[in-house]
Amino acid sequence: MTDRPIPSAPPAGLELKRVRIALNGASLIPETSLTVHAGEVVTIMGPSGSGKSSLLAYLCGTLSGPFQASGEVWIHGEDVTRLPIEQRRIGILFQDDLLFPHMTVGENLLFAIPRSDRNPRQRRDRMRRALAEAGLAGTEERDPATLSGGQRARVALMRTLLARPRAVLLDEPFSKLDAHLKAAIREFVLDHVRAKGLPVLMVTHALDDAQAAGGPVLQVGQAEAGRVGIDTGDFWSPAASQGWESGPRVQGSGKKQLPGS
Repeated sequence: MTDRPIPSAPPAGLELKRVRIALNGASLIPETSLTVHAGEVVTIMGPSGSGKSSLLAYLCGTLSGPFQASGEVWIHGEDVTRLPIEQRRIGILFQDDLLFPHMTVGENLLFAIPRSDRNPRQRRDRMRRALAEAGLAGTEERDPATLSGGQRARVALMRTLLARPRAVLLDEPFSKLDAHLKAAIREFVLDHVRAKGLPVLMVTHALDDAQAAGGPVLQVGQAEAGRVGIDTGDFWSPAASQGWESGPRVQGSGKKQLPGS
């Protein structure tokens, strides 16, 4: 009897393979390859117009118009490059919470739960548990407009997580929060996506966001190529990112109580 080789497990995480973004033929993000491991947050930083949000749109499958893109997107060993948006299972948080104004808070969360969860009682239980986890128990019948900015940000995150994404993209979701809310909401979001073991790619202009994420940083829109050495983590440009994987992490500070509840 011969021993059969044990198949190796697929790589866990979000992989970009030779991804390039251009606008009307002009390169915004040169060919870039990187891996975001499960439970890791990789930050993309760069000036406005450097292609950061366009890269996230390509990963989601929503890039259109005058933009051109090439390269492959893999999640947990599966090539999702040509899959429609709904089959990629990539969650995204934007600057605005984008809660549906014609739905209650609870209905916003129920909308995100996959249709495969058919049991109405179980769906409502999941919705209520998510609100309790966000410190918002008992708000399911409220109008989203009656919530504070911090509360709405937490509802938006829980809605994203209830959809059971395999990866999460953060497109400057903290940039419109008041200063006294930003650090706490950022910690709430990052703690939850890490706890779920999700690979996360975050776009930001703010260095404190990158420091809080504690992972590698991809610097785009820079004239110079290569590693940029600062003491807050590993910074890389796309030109140096071929086969790039995660570097040392910068750990965040201790937990803070969430304001705005």
